[in-house]
Amino acid sequence: MLDDKNNLMNNGQDNRNLSDVFRELQEIRYSGTNQTSTPTSSTPNQKSKTNKQTRPKARVSFVDSNDISFDSKKGVKLSNLLIVFVILVLVIIAIFPMNVFSVETGDTAEDSEEVVETASIPTDIEINRRALNMQKIISENSSFEKVKEQVSEEREIEYEVQTQQNPTLPRGEQVVLQEGVMGKENVSLVKTYENGEFTEEIILSKETIEEPTPQILDIGTSDFLADLNIHIGDTVYLNKNATLRKEASETSEEVAEIQNYIDVKLLELPSEDWCKVSFDTVEGYLPTSVLTSSSKIPSIIEKNRIQRILMNVNIEMELNKSTGLTLKDYQKIFTNLPNDTTGIFEENAEVFYNMDKKYNVNGIFIAAIAIHESGWGTSQIAEDKNNLFGYGSYDETPYESSYEFDSFADGIETVTKTLVKNYLNPAGTKIYDGQTATAWYYNGPTVEGVNQRYASDPDWHTKVYSYMEMLYNRLS
Repeated sequence: MLDDKNNLMNNGQDNRNLSDVFRELQEIRYSGTNQTSTPTSSTPNQKSKTNKQTRPKARVSFVDSNDISFDSKKGVKLSNLLIVFVILVLVIIAIFPMNVFSVETGDTAEDSEEVVETASIPTDIEINRRALNMQKIISENSSFEKVKEQVSEEREIEYEVQTQQNPTLPRGEQVVLQEGVMGKENVSLVKTYENGEFTEEIILSKETIEEPTPQILDIGTSDFLADLNIHIGDTVYLNKNATLRKEASETSEEVAEIQNYIDVKLLELPSEDWCKVSFDTVEGYLPTSVLTSSSKIPSIIEKNRIQRILMNVNIEMELNKSTGLTLKDYQKIFTNLPNDTTGIFEENAEVFYNMDKKYNVNGIFIAAIAIHESGWGTSQIAEDKNNLFGYGSYDETPYESSYEFDSFADGIETVTKTLVKNYLNPAGTKIYDGQTATAWYYNGPTVEGVNQRYASDPDWHTKVYSYMEMLYNRLS
Protein backbone atom coordinates (compact mmCIF):
# COMPACT_ATOMS: atom_id res chain seq x y z
CA MET A 1 0.00 0.00 0.00
CA LEU A 2 2.78 2.28 0.89
CA ASP A 3 4.67 1.17 -2.17
CA ASP A 4 1.71 1.93 -4.37
CA LYS A 5 1.48 5.30 -2.88
CA ASN A 6 5.18 5.84 -3.31
CA ASN A 7 4.97 4.79 -6.92
CA LEU A 8 2.08 7.11 -7.45
CA MET A 9 3.96 9.90 -5.79
CA ASN A 10 7.03 9.11 -7.89
CA ASN A 11 4.96 9.23 -10.97
CA GLY A 12 3.66 12.55 -9.84
CA GLN A 13 6.91 14.05 -10.99
CA ASP A 14 5.33 14.37 -14.49
CA ASN A 15 1.98 15.20 -13.13
CA ARG A 16 -0.12 17.17 -15.71
CA ASN A 17 -3.37 18.99 -15.39
CA LEU A 18 -6.53 18.13 -17.32
CA SER A 19 -5.82 20.57 -20.18
CA ASP A 20 -2.50 18.84 -20.75
CA VAL A 21 -4.25 15.53 -21.06
CA PHE A 22 -6.73 16.88 -23.58
CA ARG A 23 -3.96 18.40 -25.60
CA GLU A 24 -2.08 15.10 -25.73
CA LEU A 25 -5.27 13.21 -26.63
CA GLN A 26 -5.89 15.68 -29.46
CA GLU A 27 -2.34 15.25 -30.70
CA ILE A 28 -2.75 11.50 -30.61
CA ARG A 29 -6.04 11.78 -32.58
CA TYR A 30 -4.62 14.05 -35.24
CA SER A 31 -1.32 12.20 -35.43
CA GLY A 32 -3.20 9.02 -36.09
CA THR A 33 -5.17 10.69 -38.84
CA ASN A 34 -2.16 12.30 -40.43
CA GLN A 35 -0.17 9.05 -40.50
CA THR A 36 -2.49 7.64 -43.12
CA SER A 37 -2.56 10.72 -45.31
CA THR A 38 0.88 12.33 -44.95
CA PRO A 39 3.04 11.92 -48.06
CA THR A 40 6.73 10.89 -47.82
CA SER A 41 8.03 14.35 -48.53
CA SER A 42 6.23 16.38 -45.91
CA THR A 43 5.92 20.10 -45.41
CA PRO A 44 7.24 21.77 -42.26
CA ASN A 45 3.74 21.59 -40.69
CA GLN A 46 3.44 17.98 -41.50
CA LYS A 47 6.88 17.36 -39.98
CA SER A 48 5.80 19.03 -36.80
CA LYS A 49 2.79 16.75 -36.57
CA THR A 50 4.99 13.67 -37.17
CA ASN A 51 7.31 14.60 -34.34
CA LYS A 52 4.32 14.83 -32.04
CA GLN A 53 3.48 11.22 -32.83
CA THR A 54 6.70 10.01 -31.11
CA ARG A 55 5.63 11.39 -27.76
CA PRO A 56 4.73 8.72 -25.18
CA LYS A 57 1.12 8.24 -24.40
CA ALA A 58 -0.08 10.31 -21.54
CA ARG A 59 -0.51 8.77 -18.18
CA VAL A 60 -3.28 10.19 -16.11
CA SER A 61 -2.71 10.86 -12.47
CA PHE A 62 -4.69 12.95 -10.09
CA VAL A 63 -3.31 14.64 -7.01
CA ASP A 64 -5.36 16.97 -4.88
CA SER A 65 -4.21 20.40 -3.98
CA ASN A 66 -2.87 19.27 -0.59
CA ASP A 67 -0.98 16.40 -2.20
CA ILE A 68 -3.13 14.00 -0.18
CA SER A 69 -2.45 10.33 -0.91
CA PHE A 70 -5.19 7.88 -1.85
CA ASP A 71 -5.40 4.18 -2.20
CA SER A 72 -5.12 2.23 -5.42
CA LYS A 73 -8.79 1.34 -5.64
CA LYS A 74 -9.82 4.93 -5.66
CA GLY A 75 -7.09 5.71 -8.16
CA VAL A 76 -8.29 2.96 -10.45
CA LYS A 77 -11.84 4.18 -10.29
CA LEU A 78 -10.88 7.71 -11.14
CA SER A 79 -8.73 6.52 -13.99
CA ASN A 80 -11.54 4.48 -15.35
CA LEU A 81 -13.91 7.41 -15.16
CA LEU A 82 -11.41 9.61 -16.93
CA ILE A 83 -10.93 7.06 -19.72
CA VAL A 84 -14.70 6.78 -20.20
CA PHE A 85 -14.98 10.56 -20.34
CA VAL A 86 -12.22 10.82 -22.93
CA ILE A 87 -13.85 8.08 -25.03
CA LEU A 88 -17.18 9.96 -24.94
CA VAL A 89 -15.45 13.15 -26.03
CA LEU A 90 -13.77 11.33 -28.91
CA VAL A 91 -17.09 9.81 -29.99
CA ILE A 92 -18.75 13.22 -29.94
CA ILE A 93 -15.92 14.72 -31.95
CA ALA A 94 -16.18 11.88 -34.46
CA ILE A 95 -19.96 12.29 -34.83
CA PHE A 96 -19.95 16.12 -34.89
CA PRO A 97 -16.71 17.24 -36.56
CA MET A 98 -15.81 20.86 -35.88
CA ASN A 99 -14.81 23.28 -38.54
CA VAL A 100 -12.21 24.74 -36.26
CA PHE A 101 -10.68 22.83 -33.40
CA SER A 102 -8.13 24.58 -31.20
CA VAL A 103 -6.64 23.71 -27.82
CA GLU A 104 -4.77 26.21 -25.82
CA THR A 105 -1.77 24.87 -23.91
CA GLY A 106 0.70 26.27 -21.53
CA ASP A 107 3.65 25.11 -23.70
CA THR A 108 5.94 27.44 -25.48
CA ALA A 109 5.52 28.34 -29.13
CA GLU A 110 8.22 25.80 -30.05
CA ASP A 111 6.44 22.81 -28.41
CA SER A 112 2.84 23.59 -29.35
CA GLU A 113 0.97 24.54 -32.51
CA GLU A 114 -2.65 25.30 -33.22
CA VAL A 115 -4.26 23.14 -35.86
CA VAL A 116 -7.02 24.89 -37.74
CA GLU A 117 -9.34 23.41 -40.31
CA THR A 118 -11.65 25.79 -42.23
CA ALA A 119 -14.76 24.35 -43.84
CA SER A 120 -15.71 25.72 -47.29
CA ILE A 121 -19.10 27.41 -47.85
CA PRO A 122 -21.63 24.93 -49.29
CA THR A 123 -22.36 25.68 -52.95
CA ASP A 124 -26.12 25.40 -52.47
CA ILE A 125 -26.22 28.43 -50.14
CA GLU A 126 -26.93 31.78 -51.95
CA ILE A 127 -25.24 34.86 -50.58
CA ASN A 128 -27.79 37.65 -49.89
CA ARG A 129 -26.39 40.74 -51.55
CA ARG A 130 -29.49 42.88 -50.86
CA ALA A 131 -29.71 42.79 -47.16
CA LEU A 132 -32.61 44.69 -45.65
CA ASN A 133 -31.79 47.90 -43.85
CA MET A 134 -34.09 47.37 -40.90
CA GLN A 135 -33.13 50.68 -39.32
CA LYS A 136 -34.12 52.55 -42.48
CA ILE A 137 -37.42 50.65 -42.77
CA ILE A 138 -38.30 51.39 -39.17
CA SER A 139 -37.35 55.05 -39.60
CA GLU A 140 -39.48 55.49 -42.71
CA ASN A 141 -42.55 53.81 -41.26
CA SER A 142 -42.28 55.61 -38.00
CA SER A 143 -42.74 58.96 -39.91
CA PHE A 144 -45.75 57.78 -41.97
CA GLU A 145 -48.88 59.81 -41.25
CA LYS A 146 -52.37 59.43 -42.74
CA VAL A 147 -54.96 62.10 -42.00
CA LYS A 148 -58.62 62.41 -42.98
CA GLU A 149 -60.75 65.51 -42.67
CA GLN A 150 -64.35 66.35 -43.52
CA VAL A 151 -64.84 69.66 -45.32
CA SER A 152 -67.50 71.62 -47.20
CA GLU A 153 -66.52 73.45 -50.41
CA GLU A 154 -68.19 75.59 -53.07
CA ARG A 155 -67.38 74.24 -56.51
CA GLU A 156 -68.21 75.08 -60.13
CA ILE A 157 -70.57 72.97 -62.23
CA GLU A 158 -69.48 72.45 -65.84
CA TYR A 159 -71.89 73.82 -68.42
CA GLU A 160 -73.24 71.70 -71.26
CA VAL A 161 -72.29 72.38 -74.90
CA GLN A 162 -75.21 72.15 -77.30
CA THR A 163 -74.65 72.14 -81.08
CA GLN A 164 -76.86 72.65 -84.10
CA GLN A 165 -76.15 72.45 -87.82
CA ASN A 166 -76.12 75.63 -89.93
CA PRO A 167 -76.07 75.30 -93.76
CA THR A 168 -75.17 78.98 -94.17
CA LEU A 169 -71.75 78.56 -92.53
CA PRO A 170 -68.65 76.96 -94.08
CA ARG A 171 -68.39 73.30 -93.18
CA GLY A 172 -66.65 72.78 -89.85
CA GLU A 173 -66.85 76.41 -88.76
CA GLN A 174 -68.39 77.12 -85.36
CA VAL A 175 -70.26 80.22 -84.22
CA VAL A 176 -71.17 80.74 -80.56
CA LEU A 177 -74.81 81.73 -80.32
CA GLN A 178 -74.88 81.65 -76.53
CA GLU A 179 -71.93 81.73 -74.17
CA GLY A 180 -71.83 79.00 -71.53
CA VAL A 181 -71.78 79.97 -67.83
CA MET A 182 -70.54 77.76 -64.99
CA GLY A 183 -72.96 76.78 -62.23
CA LYS A 184 -72.21 76.56 -58.50
CA GLU A 185 -72.73 73.87 -55.85
CA ASN A 186 -71.89 73.11 -52.22
CA VAL A 187 -70.00 69.84 -51.83
CA SER A 188 -69.52 67.95 -48.53
CA LEU A 189 -66.61 65.53 -48.70
CA VAL A 190 -63.87 63.67 -46.85
CA LYS A 191 -60.29 64.33 -47.94
CA THR A 192 -57.38 62.02 -47.23
CA TYR A 193 -53.76 63.18 -46.82
CA GLU A 194 -50.72 60.98 -46.48
CA ASN A 195 -47.61 62.67 -45.13
CA GLY A 196 -49.17 66.03 -45.98
CA GLU A 197 -49.96 65.09 -49.61
CA PHE A 198 -53.57 64.92 -50.84
CA THR A 199 -54.37 61.38 -52.03
CA GLU A 200 -58.14 60.97 -52.41
CA GLU A 201 -61.55 62.34 -51.60
CA ILE A 202 -64.94 60.85 -50.96
CA ILE A 203 -67.96 63.02 -51.79
CA LEU A 204 -70.72 62.73 -49.22
CA SER A 205 -73.32 65.10 -50.69
CA LYS A 206 -73.92 67.92 -53.20
CA GLU A 207 -76.26 70.90 -53.13
CA THR A 208 -76.80 73.05 -56.25
CA ILE A 209 -76.61 76.79 -55.64
CA GLU A 210 -76.82 78.04 -59.24
CA GLU A 211 -77.63 76.05 -62.38
CA PRO A 212 -75.14 76.30 -65.28
CA THR A 213 -76.08 77.98 -68.57
CA PRO A 214 -75.44 75.78 -71.62
CA GLN A 215 -73.24 76.95 -74.49
CA ILE A 216 -74.98 76.87 -77.88
CA LEU A 217 -72.89 76.45 -81.03
CA ASP A 218 -73.77 76.66 -84.72
CA ILE A 219 -71.78 74.13 -86.76
CA GLY A 220 -71.41 74.97 -90.47
CA THR A 221 -72.27 72.38 -93.13
CA SER A 222 -71.81 74.29 -96.44
CA ASP A 223 -69.15 72.85 -98.76
CA PHE A 224 -69.65 75.74 -101.20
CA LEU A 225 -68.74 78.37 -98.60
CA ALA A 226 -65.86 76.29 -97.27
CA ASP A 227 -64.42 75.77 -100.76
CA LEU A 228 -64.41 79.51 -101.54
CA ASN A 229 -63.50 80.45 -97.95
CA ILE A 230 -66.33 82.99 -97.77
CA HIS A 231 -69.35 83.90 -95.64
CA ILE A 232 -72.75 85.40 -96.20
CA GLY A 233 -72.28 89.13 -96.91
CA ASP A 234 -68.89 88.72 -98.62
CA THR A 235 -68.02 89.82 -102.14
CA VAL A 236 -67.74 87.06 -104.74
CA TYR A 237 -66.87 87.17 -108.44
CA LEU A 238 -68.25 85.60 -111.58
CA ASN A 239 -65.99 83.15 -113.38
CA LYS A 240 -68.08 83.35 -116.56
CA ASN A 241 -70.88 85.42 -118.05
CA ALA A 242 -74.17 84.58 -116.36
CA THR A 243 -77.83 85.55 -116.15
CA LEU A 244 -79.21 86.95 -112.92
CA ARG A 245 -82.68 85.44 -112.33
CA LYS A 246 -85.66 86.40 -110.22
CA GLU A 247 -85.91 83.00 -108.51
CA ALA A 248 -83.51 80.11 -107.87
CA SER A 249 -84.36 78.29 -111.10
CA GLU A 250 -83.02 78.11 -114.66
CA THR A 251 -86.52 78.77 -115.97
CA SER A 252 -87.11 81.80 -113.78
CA GLU A 253 -87.41 85.31 -115.20
CA GLU A 254 -84.17 87.05 -116.28
CA VAL A 255 -83.21 90.12 -114.30
CA ALA A 256 -79.82 91.13 -115.78
CA GLU A 257 -76.78 89.89 -117.67
CA ILE A 258 -73.56 89.93 -115.67
CA GLN A 259 -70.17 89.73 -117.33
CA ASN A 260 -67.20 87.62 -116.33
CA TYR A 261 -65.05 88.92 -113.41
CA ILE A 262 -67.81 91.25 -112.15
CA ASP A 263 -68.28 91.31 -108.40
CA VAL A 264 -71.58 90.69 -106.58
CA LYS A 265 -72.51 90.58 -102.90
CA LEU A 266 -73.60 87.24 -101.43
CA LEU A 267 -76.92 87.69 -99.59
CA GLU A 268 -78.41 84.23 -98.99
CA LEU A 269 -77.65 80.56 -99.56
CA PRO A 270 -80.95 78.69 -99.92
CA SER A 271 -79.12 75.58 -101.21
CA GLU A 272 -75.70 74.39 -102.29
CA ASP A 273 -76.69 75.00 -105.95
CA TRP A 274 -78.22 78.48 -105.83
CA CYS A 275 -77.50 81.72 -103.98
CA LYS A 276 -79.09 85.14 -103.76
CA VAL A 277 -76.81 88.07 -104.68
CA SER A 278 -76.87 91.82 -105.11
CA PHE A 279 -75.50 93.16 -108.40
CA ASP A 280 -75.10 96.86 -107.74
CA THR A 281 -78.71 97.80 -106.89
CA VAL A 282 -80.32 94.73 -108.45
CA GLU A 283 -80.99 91.53 -106.52
CA GLY A 284 -81.50 88.07 -107.93
CA TYR A 285 -80.29 84.47 -107.96
CA LEU A 286 -77.20 82.92 -109.55
CA PRO A 287 -75.98 79.33 -109.71
CA THR A 288 -73.18 78.80 -107.20
CA SER A 289 -71.16 77.12 -109.97
CA VAL A 290 -70.54 80.51 -111.72
CA LEU A 291 -68.97 82.13 -108.63
CA THR A 292 -65.47 82.22 -107.21
CA SER A 293 -63.56 84.26 -104.63
CA SER A 294 -60.36 86.26 -104.27
CA SER A 295 -59.21 83.67 -101.74
CA LYS A 296 -59.32 81.01 -104.42
CA ILE A 297 -58.19 83.22 -107.35
CA PRO A 298 -56.25 86.26 -106.03
CA SER A 299 -55.73 87.75 -109.52
CA ILE A 300 -59.47 88.13 -109.99
CA ILE A 301 -59.45 91.40 -108.01
CA GLU A 302 -57.38 93.13 -110.71
CA LYS A 303 -59.48 91.56 -113.44
CA ASN A 304 -62.58 92.80 -111.70
CA ARG A 305 -61.19 96.36 -111.57
CA ILE A 306 -60.57 96.38 -115.31
CA GLN A 307 -63.90 94.74 -116.05
CA ARG A 308 -65.72 97.31 -113.97
CA ILE A 309 -64.07 100.07 -116.03
CA LEU A 310 -64.87 98.37 -119.32
CA MET A 311 -68.41 97.72 -118.20
CA ASN A 312 -69.03 101.48 -118.09
CA VAL A 313 -67.54 102.16 -121.50
CA ASN A 314 -70.27 103.25 -123.88
CA ILE A 315 -71.03 106.09 -126.24
CA GLU A 316 -73.17 107.79 -123.59
CA MET A 317 -70.48 107.67 -120.88
CA GLU A 318 -69.65 110.92 -119.09
CA LEU A 319 -66.27 112.34 -120.06
CA ASN A 320 -65.92 115.01 -117.36
CA LYS A 321 -64.42 112.52 -114.84
CA SER A 322 -61.30 110.43 -114.55
CA THR A 323 -61.19 106.98 -116.09
CA GLY A 324 -59.82 105.40 -112.93
CA LEU A 325 -56.98 103.88 -114.95
CA THR A 326 -53.42 103.75 -113.63
CA LEU A 327 -50.23 104.81 -115.38
CA LYS A 328 -49.51 101.14 -116.06
CA ASP A 329 -52.92 100.88 -117.68
CA TYR A 330 -52.13 103.79 -120.01
CA GLN A 331 -48.74 102.32 -120.83
CA LYS A 332 -50.33 98.96 -121.59
CA ILE A 333 -52.92 100.63 -123.85
CA PHE A 334 -50.48 102.70 -125.90
CA THR A 335 -47.58 100.26 -126.15
CA ASN A 336 -47.17 98.59 -129.57
CA LEU A 337 -50.26 100.07 -131.16
CA PRO A 338 -50.33 98.69 -134.71
CA ASN A 339 -51.20 102.06 -136.35
CA ASP A 340 -48.83 104.15 -134.24
CA THR A 341 -46.09 103.95 -136.84
CA THR A 342 -44.32 107.08 -135.65
CA GLY A 343 -44.53 106.07 -131.96
CA ILE A 344 -46.01 109.44 -131.02
CA PHE A 345 -48.80 107.99 -128.86
CA GLU A 346 -46.63 105.45 -127.10
CA GLU A 347 -44.17 108.22 -126.23
CA ASN A 348 -46.98 110.40 -124.86
CA ALA A 349 -48.87 107.70 -122.88
CA GLU A 350 -47.86 109.35 -119.60
CA VAL A 351 -49.00 112.77 -120.89
CA PHE A 352 -52.52 111.44 -121.51
CA TYR A 353 -52.46 109.85 -118.02
CA ASN A 354 -51.48 113.18 -116.43
CA MET A 355 -54.32 114.99 -118.21
CA ASP A 356 -56.70 112.35 -116.81
CA LYS A 357 -55.65 112.99 -113.23
CA LYS A 358 -54.81 116.68 -113.31
CA TYR A 359 -57.95 117.95 -115.06
CA ASN A 360 -60.44 115.26 -114.02
CA VAL A 361 -61.19 114.33 -117.58
CA ASN A 362 -61.29 111.10 -119.56
CA GLY A 363 -57.75 110.85 -120.94
CA ILE A 364 -58.72 108.08 -123.39
CA PHE A 365 -61.23 110.49 -124.94
CA ILE A 366 -58.44 113.12 -125.39
CA ALA A 367 -56.21 110.49 -127.07
CA ALA A 368 -59.05 109.32 -129.33
CA ILE A 369 -59.58 112.88 -130.63
CA ALA A 370 -55.84 113.17 -131.34
CA ILE A 371 -55.80 109.87 -133.26
CA HIS A 372 -58.84 110.84 -135.31
CA GLU A 373 -57.77 114.44 -136.12
CA SER A 374 -54.10 113.66 -136.93
CA GLY A 375 -54.48 110.32 -138.68
CA TRP A 376 -52.32 108.62 -136.00
CA GLY A 377 -49.96 111.58 -135.98
CA THR A 378 -49.24 111.54 -139.71
CA SER A 379 -51.01 114.74 -140.74
CA GLN A 380 -49.02 117.71 -141.99
CA ILE A 381 -50.25 119.89 -139.14
CA ALA A 382 -49.12 117.22 -136.63
CA GLU A 383 -45.72 116.80 -138.17
CA ASP A 384 -45.03 120.49 -138.72
CA LYS A 385 -46.73 122.15 -135.77
CA ASN A 386 -46.86 119.39 -133.02
CA ASN A 387 -50.62 119.85 -133.28
CA LEU A 388 -52.41 116.48 -133.06
CA PHE A 389 -55.88 118.06 -132.94
CA GLY A 390 -55.92 120.57 -135.81
CA TYR A 391 -56.59 123.02 -132.99
CA GLY A 392 -57.57 126.50 -134.36
CA SER A 393 -58.20 125.25 -137.88
CA TYR A 394 -61.02 126.46 -140.03
CA ASP A 395 -62.45 124.54 -142.90
CA GLU A 396 -61.34 127.17 -145.40
CA THR A 397 -57.71 127.42 -144.16
CA PRO A 398 -57.01 124.36 -141.99
CA TYR A 399 -53.20 124.42 -142.12
CA GLU A 400 -52.75 128.16 -141.97
CA SER A 401 -55.22 128.74 -139.15
CA SER A 402 -54.04 125.87 -136.94
CA TYR A 403 -51.94 126.53 -133.84
CA GLU A 404 -48.32 125.55 -133.55
CA PHE A 405 -46.93 124.10 -130.27
CA ASP A 406 -43.44 123.60 -128.93
CA SER A 407 -44.15 119.90 -128.30
CA PHE A 408 -46.86 117.31 -128.57
CA ALA A 409 -47.29 117.47 -124.80
CA ASP A 410 -47.85 121.22 -124.94
CA GLY A 411 -50.53 120.85 -127.61
CA ILE A 412 -52.22 117.95 -125.70
CA GLU A 413 -52.49 120.02 -122.48
CA THR A 414 -53.80 123.15 -124.28
CA VAL A 415 -56.63 121.23 -125.95
CA THR A 416 -57.49 119.37 -122.70
CA LYS A 417 -57.87 122.63 -120.74
CA THR A 418 -60.08 124.08 -123.49
CA LEU A 419 -62.40 121.04 -123.51
CA VAL A 420 -62.69 121.06 -119.72
CA LYS A 421 -63.44 124.78 -119.54
CA ASN A 422 -65.74 125.23 -122.54
CA TYR A 423 -67.19 121.86 -123.66
CA LEU A 424 -67.39 119.23 -120.88
CA ASN A 425 -68.62 120.97 -117.72
CA PRO A 426 -71.67 123.07 -116.92
CA ALA A 427 -71.08 126.74 -116.25
CA GLY A 428 -69.71 127.47 -112.79
CA THR A 429 -68.14 124.07 -112.28
CA LYS A 430 -64.86 124.35 -110.38
CA ILE A 431 -62.08 123.13 -112.60
CA TYR A 432 -58.29 123.72 -112.56
CA ASP A 433 -56.22 126.52 -111.01
CA GLY A 434 -59.20 127.86 -109.05
CA GLN A 435 -61.13 128.62 -112.22
CA THR A 436 -64.68 127.73 -113.10
CA ALA A 437 -66.11 126.37 -116.34
CA THR A 438 -67.52 128.91 -118.83
CA ALA A 439 -69.50 126.25 -120.72
CA TRP A 440 -69.52 128.34 -123.91
CA TYR A 441 -69.88 125.22 -126.05
CA TYR A 442 -71.36 122.87 -123.50
CA ASN A 443 -74.04 120.45 -124.79
CA GLY A 444 -73.57 117.64 -122.30
CA PRO A 445 -70.46 115.73 -121.08
CA THR A 446 -70.67 113.05 -123.81
CA VAL A 447 -68.91 112.51 -127.13
CA GLU A 448 -72.06 113.43 -128.95
CA GLY A 449 -72.47 116.59 -126.84
CA VAL A 450 -68.95 117.75 -127.71
CA ASN A 451 -69.62 116.99 -131.39
CA GLN A 452 -72.31 119.67 -131.45
CA ARG A 453 -69.87 122.61 -131.39
CA TYR A 454 -66.43 121.08 -131.76
CA ALA A 455 -66.64 119.52 -135.24
CA SER A 456 -68.71 120.14 -138.33
CA ASP A 457 -68.83 116.42 -139.14
CA PRO A 458 -72.09 115.04 -137.64
CA ASP A 459 -70.52 111.54 -137.35
CA TRP A 460 -67.47 112.86 -135.63
CA HIS A 461 -68.60 111.48 -132.24
CA THR A 462 -69.08 107.92 -133.52
CA LYS A 463 -65.65 107.94 -135.14
CA VAL A 464 -64.00 109.24 -131.99
CA TYR A 465 -65.88 106.74 -129.82
CA SER A 466 -64.72 103.84 -132.00
CA TYR A 467 -61.12 104.80 -131.20
CA MET A 468 -61.99 105.02 -127.52
CA GLU A 469 -63.51 101.57 -127.56
CA MET A 470 -60.46 100.14 -129.33
CA LEU A 471 -58.08 101.63 -126.77
CA TYR A 472 -60.15 100.44 -123.81
CA ASN A 473 -60.30 96.90 -125.15
CA ARG A 474 -56.52 96.67 -125.02
CA LEU A 475 -56.88 96.37 -121.25
CA SER A 476 -58.62 92.98 -121.53
